[in-house]
Amino acid sequence: MDNELKREIILENFQNPFNKEVVSDESYKKINSRNPNCIDNLDFYILFDKDIIKDIKFMGEACAISTSSTSIMIKNLIGKTIKEAKDYINNFHNMCNELDYDEEKLNEGVAFSEIYKQSNRKHCALLPYNGILKAILDYENK
Repeated sequence: MDNELKREIILENFQNPFNKEVVSDESYKKINSRNPNCIDNLDFYILFDKDIIKDIKFMGEACAISTSSTSIMIKNLIGKTIKEAKDYINNFHNMCNELDYDEEKLNEGVAFSEIYKQSNRKHCALLPYNGILKAILDYENK
């Protein structure tokens, strides 16, 4: 994927984020993910059905990197089993940390393939993944 396409994907997902809305349905699990060093503060609403992630929505304030990373992540996790979601999250983490990863599994997520070059932005890209992983682990431990 060339750099121009990466920029377009990030910008599109920032300007038109997927599933950005507040949820009042109590069947959704709510979890917050924030960076105390900047503006990024996102609430995630996750709906589980046994081992399937049925839906994810989010709301909050965040930079372009966190918002677009969240939008892309949500598109890729809805409908996945918990095992598949954890694999996707691990794959994204590996990419951001210059470890081996499967580019084909990440879809639009590869737009962040060079985020490791800016360590301060890497945290922004990983923020939603860390929040969703915490929600998954909490759900598994109940």
